[in-house]
Amino acid sequence: MLNNNSKNYSISLSSQIAYFCKKHDMKNGSFKHQQSLKIPKSIVFTGKFLQFLSSDWATLFAQKIFITPIKFKTPKREMEMLEKAIKYNVYIPTINKSIVTYKYGNGDKKALIIHGWNGRGTQLVTIANRLKKEGFTIVSFDAPGHGFSPKNNSNMTEFIEIALFIQKEYGEFDVVIGHSLGGMSTINAIQRGLKAKKTVIIGSGDVVEDIIDDFVKQLHLKSIIASKMKVRFENQFQQSMDSFCVHKSASQLTIPILVIHDEQDLDVPVLAAHSIYKHIKNGELMITQNLGHRKILGSKNVINRINNFINNE
Repeated sequence: MLNNNSKNYSISLSSQIAYFCKKHDMKNGSFKHQQSLKIPKSIVFTGKFLQFLSSDWATLFAQKIFITPIKFKTPKREMEMLEKAIKYNVYIPTINKSIVTYKYGNGDKKALIIHGWNGRGTQLVTIANRLKKEGFTIVSFDAPGHGFSPKNNSNMTEFIEIALFIQKEYGEFDVVIGHSLGGMSTINAIQRGLKAKKTVIIGSGDVVEDIIDDFVKQLHLKSIIASKMKVRFENQFQQSMDSFCVHKSASQLTIPILVIHDEQDLDVPVLAAHSIYKHIKNGELMITQNLGHRKILGSKNVINRINNFINNE
């Protein structure tokens, strides 16, 4: 159990993150985009110092960093979608948070797009523009703490709950497309009741525990911290982390699934894509080269493959 001192320390975590943002040139809550964020030395030092004092304090600190997204400035390429989309402020009762949603286009077919961690509802704009030309209405959202949604913590379970809530208004989607954590959320949401005829996941992770292990290693903390984080998360959500494993959830689906990943993805190892693809019943796999984790979203070859996948009966 954490003592009163640890509770007091948790209050100062937000100031630590604020320092982290200021130290790394955040303006108006936004970073200049990078291919892969590195955890700053100040955060690593703080984590190791807390670990020396108490593994529980270090666990609380690591978990706070893990669930706190960073808002990036919206780039110019996304401005057209941002300006033309109809935006709504929506309250999601199951998570007790408000978010911003987007409705882009006015076609008969429906697509739901789910961004990744530190992303935005307009981040997959190049894909959205192609879908719009193909006669789709595109629905997307800024998850809690992302984009124009209020600053907040978040996690994959909230991404899932948001997708399920949006379905109440729009019904079944012709396709759901998710990137990174959005890909993980997509598969888990469909397995939990989100209706979709097809789905595309891009740069998706697979095993949540592996992500936590990797995160703790980046903080240069001991493996016991990862174990304690897992216990805290499972106690909080009353579900095992294994139940969110993407390849296991995907194995239960019968709809067509297109898995796209770049061989040189620095954020999510391509091994995740191969693991997911190996377990799905009705799937396709596209491995790209030298696009990384985010540039892949604007690739013409990728967008053409997605379009062909959607239109292929």
